[in-house]
Amino acid sequence: MFDSALEGFALSIGLILALGPQNVFVMRQGLMRSHVFAVCLACSVFDALLITAGVLGVGSILAGIEGAEFMIAIGASIFLISYGLLRIKSAMSPVGMSTEGEGESDLAPTIAAAAAFTFLNPHVYVDTLLLIGGTSSRYLGDERVAFGIGAATASFVFFFSLGYGARSLSEVLNKPKAWKYIDLSIACIMFIIATAIMHPHL
Repeated sequence: MFDSALEGFALSIGLILALGPQNVFVMRQGLMRSHVFAVCLACSVFDALLITAGVLGVGSILAGIEGAEFMIAIGASIFLISYGLLRIKSAMSPVGMSTEGEGESDLAPTIAAAAAFTFLNPHVYVDTLLLIGGTSSRYLGDERVAFGIGAATASFVFFFSLGYGARSLSEVLNKPKAWKYIDLSIACIMFIIATAIMHPHL
């Protein structure tokens, strides 16, 4: 169960680093010290709900289709390898994360903005419902639950770390060189997970 939880955590943390607009919003709120806890909690819960839907819904449905696991493994591996290659390409000409701008001042607009950055991003549905949900179909029972918990935990760890560490991280994340290493690290994570996904089928 620990291995499945760890894989879920690694997959989720690798994917979430790519959700730029959402990350920048959380960082801006952290820099402005404006509703940081509410923003981090909202983004974490939104992602956790989507991950849960993927693991319990899409993942379960796909698990019941004959031959689906193999096709999912191939599709997920191709996606992860392609994504890893894109991160390597990005590392060749890295760009710093711009954090200029002001955080939302009122709580309601802040939560609405957090929801918009989450649910209006089409990539989040591919990542949570299809990729994470599909990958979870490799596991059954408690291991699938552990995978989902690991993936959801990554959201909480990442957003709260980013929100509360924004002031100390801002100078680093504005430097293109830092993103070169971040992108290369993400690529390594994606390649390792792709290998783990395909290993049972080789």
